[in-house]
Amino acid sequence: MELIQTIEQWAWIGWLVLILVFLVIEMLTLDFTFLMLSIGGLAGLGADLLGAPIWLQVIIAAAAGAALVLFLRPPLLRRLRRGEDATPSNVDRLIGLSGTVVSTVGMHSGQVKLANGDVWTARADSHQSADSVELEPGTRVLVSRIDGATAIVRTPEPLAPQAPEEPRL
Repeated sequence: MELIQTIEQWAWIGWLVLILVFLVIEMLTLDFTFLMLSIGGLAGLGADLLGAPIWLQVIIAAAAGAALVLFLRPPLLRRLRRGEDATPSNVDRLIGLSGTVVSTVGMHSGQVKLANGDVWTARADSHQSADSVELEPGTRVLVSRIDGATAIVRTPEPLAPQAPEEPRL
């Protein structure tokens, strides 16, 4: 019984440590989850200072943290990311970029010069038909994906022939 009384007497220190740990983790992750949990810990500390038993402190802290994570965190994240630039960057911006074959591109090797001026090691896209496995120098290609430091390329889809328009009267 003396152990429980000691824990209840010094619980405020446990709450402060928990709040500080959650705040440090939040500074490392920056995704508002541990900030909400630290505010829940603050609610538990408040309950301790008001004289609530330890089991009620834990319930209050857990309920407050869960409510904040579920109801306050999503709108905060939306507001934070509202001004985010949606332009693809790094490797993502290369997908769909056109280029020209510099040295023969097959299923295992080759090189292409992309429209942005970069020369990449390239392989032919295995999803394309078997008749275009070897792409000769000068062939126009599109980047379909990036695999490590290799561009996976394919020839542009030929435009479907259009039916001649009927004369209008």
